[in-house]
Amino acid sequence: MSAQLDLTKDVAELTADLINIFSVSGQETLLADSIEEALKQQRHLGVSRVGDALVARTDLGRSERILLAGHLDTVPLPATDGALGTVPGQWVGEVIYGRGAADMKGGLAVQLALASVLKEPKRDLTFVFYDHEEVEASKSGLLRLATHAPDLLCADFAVLLEPTNGWVEAGCNGTLRLRATASGKAAHSARAWMGANAIHALADVLATLRDYEPETVDVDGLLYREGLNAVGIGGGIAGNVIPDTAHIDINYRFAPDKTADQAEEKVRGLLGGTTLVRRDAAGGARPGLESALAQSLIGAAGGAVLPKYGWTDVARFAEIGIPAVNFGPGDALLAHTDDEHVLASEVRKCLITSQDWLS
Repeated sequence: MSAQLDLTKDVAELTADLINIFSVSGQETLLADSIEEALKQQRHLGVSRVGDALVARTDLGRSERILLAGHLDTVPLPATDGALGTVPGQWVGEVIYGRGAADMKGGLAVQLALASVLKEPKRDLTFVFYDHEEVEASKSGLLRLATHAPDLLCADFAVLLEPTNGWVEAGCNGTLRLRATASGKAAHSARAWMGANAIHALADVLATLRDYEPETVDVDGLLYREGLNAVGIGGGIAGNVIPDTAHIDINYRFAPDKTADQAEEKVRGLLGGTTLVRRDAAGGARPGLESALAQSLIGAAGGAVLPKYGWTDVARFAEIGIPAVNFGPGDALLAHTDDEHVLASEVRKCLITSQDWLS
C-alpha cells in the first residue's frame, strides 16, 4: 500500500517523509506508487509511468520546455550499529538524517513541491522520477524511458537535482569498471612450489594503482579531477591451498574529454599485459553551458559554476541531445555515508531559488 504524500507541506518535512519510504535500488515500487498517487492529484499535470519511472508534464503550449529529474533509489542501508543514515530518518535540530537525505530525496522533495505549486509556469515543465540509478547502467529507469517513451523526455534544457550544495555543477566525469584477472596453479600450501599463486600474480597491478597519480583535466574551462582505484578483490579456495584464480575490480573516474573506449585504452596501457574485462561503463558529459537557460539558472543560483566529479545522468541527457546541469540541495560528500543528512534550510533555499527561476 502506498504512503500518502502531502506536496503542500514544508519541503523539508516532505524530504523527511520521502526518506521514511524505503527505496534501496530494486525496491523502489512503494515510493513510485506514492509519488504517482500524489502527482495524479495535480490536475494541471499529465502523468505517465514506465515500470517504476514516472513522468509528469504540463502542456501549456509554451515555446520552451524545462525538464527536472531525480532518482528514486538509494544505496543499501549502513551496516554500522548506531548509524544515523537509516530508514526511517530522524530530525536532529534542523538537520534531517537518513538514507537518501542528500542523495537525493531532498532533490525529489523540491521537484514534488514545484510540481504542486507551479501551475502556470512561463515555460512548460517536465518532472521525471526514475528508478535504478545507483546500480549498473543497463537497469536505469531513465534509460528505459529514453528507449520506450522518448517523447516524454523531449525538452530544451534539463536540471538533475543531485546534491550540489545549491550551486550549479556542470557536466560530469565518466565511470569505467574493469576486472583484472590472473590464473595460477592450485597446490597444497605446504608444498607451494608445486603451484603458482594467482593472488601474488596481481601484485604489480596493485602497485601500479597505488602509485598512479590521477590527473586534473581542463574541459571547457572547468577542472575535472580523475580517480583510478582498486575497489574490490577476490581469490582463494581455503587456508591450505595455493589459489589458482584471483581478481581485482578497478574503477576509473575519467574526465569528460574522453570516451569510455579511450578511458579503457588508457587503463590497458597502464597495466600492460594484464587480462582485463570491462564490467560496466558510462561516458561523461562536457559542461554544456552555452544555452541561455543554463546561464539564467547559473545567475539565479548565485553565479558560480563547478565541475561535477561523480557520474550523473546529465551524461544520459547529453547523449539524447538535451543540455543539462546538476543543481540540488545537500552535500555530495555526504552521499552514501553512515551519517547521511541534509540541512532543512538547504532544501528550502533550493526550492525558493528554483521557484523564482521557473516562475
